[in-house]
Amino acid sequence: MNLQELYLRAFRNYAEETVEFSPGVNLIVGDNAQGKTNLLEAVSFLGSGRSFRAQKTGELIRFGAEFGELSGKICAQERCQTLRWVLFPGARPRQLWRNGVKKRAASDIAGVLPTVLFCPEDLMILKSGAGARRRMGDSVLCQLRPNYDAALTEYNRILDQKSRILKDHHENPALLDILPEYNTRLCQVGALLISYRARFYKGLGEAAAKYHGQFSGGAEEFSLQYKTVSTVSDVFASIPALTDALREHLERHARAELDSGQCLTGPHKDDFTVSLSGIDLKAYGSQGQTRTAAISLKLAQRELMAREFGEEPLLLLDDVLSELDAGRQDFVLNQITQGQVIITCCEPGRFTKLGKTIEIRAGRILN
Repeated sequence: MNLQELYLRAFRNYAEETVEFSPGVNLIVGDNAQGKTNLLEAVSFLGSGRSFRAQKTGELIRFGAEFGELSGKICAQERCQTLRWVLFPGARPRQLWRNGVKKRAASDIAGVLPTVLFCPEDLMILKSGAGARRRMGDSVLCQLRPNYDAALTEYNRILDQKSRILKDHHENPALLDILPEYNTRLCQVGALLISYRARFYKGLGEAAAKYHGQFSGGAEEFSLQYKTVSTVSDVFASIPALTDALREHLERHARAELDSGQCLTGPHKDDFTVSLSGIDLKAYGSQGQTRTAAISLKLAQRELMAREFGEEPLLLLDDVLSELDAGRQDFVLNQITQGQVIITCCEPGRFTKLGKTIEIRAGRILN
């Protein structure tokens, strides 16, 4: 998987720039707040249609611009393709082209440019809240399974509508008449999410355990546990069985939801936990253990995607190396000998031997 060229226009702090990448390691250097992370965000968005930093598309557009644009040329398995996004502020929908043909949704470009992003916040993701871990899993699953992306979008749409009913039903009691329809649909789509997640987290945990075993010299046993609603006794059960279990849990919390005006139950509350030799990492793990486990998870993500697409996904490391001690730096660097890698760094002289160096200053590519 090789991103040969990226074109940006009015994207973040880039007015208009073209970047050419090496098929190996690319080191993006420059001072803070020059646009290094913005470049990684553009690469990630190009292949997924999702930003790992912004909630709204309008946030990606350069201040004062009427629209933003990003496009790229990707070569994989002896075939080259182009992707192009045009982004607009406000409610106007974004536009997507693949090989010059207009597409309707990001799911239409699944597998063209799969990416794995690793940023400093991910080093402590196992200590943070459940939302960060859900977003991490969802970002990978949306790339691996276009049907999951569609189901997640549908689930969030229904959840938003149900939330408005719960919030407004005191002023408009008639809204409760349509609440059962939303609950039924939430359980049906939620069952799909659980089914996808269960299989994904099983594979992720097995792959991460292998990397963590190498990292720790076999001193610790890595284990990942997927957590969903308590009425689901078997996350690998059939979709109808999962739907029934979700419905049961929702019925138990129906009064509490009405009283609080919030959606209290469902896959939007899912999480996963990691234990090392039976000890809960979030509660008792050291910072070093947490970082090692997080690195293992990211490398596992890359392995799962490589299996699915037949080539290594593009690996994006956003100033991660400077956050690691020498031993962990070496472990990560030894894992990136294959595939294309883009690394941002504030210290130009530290890793310049890795590969091609690209310097950025105030949103401009200097070389």
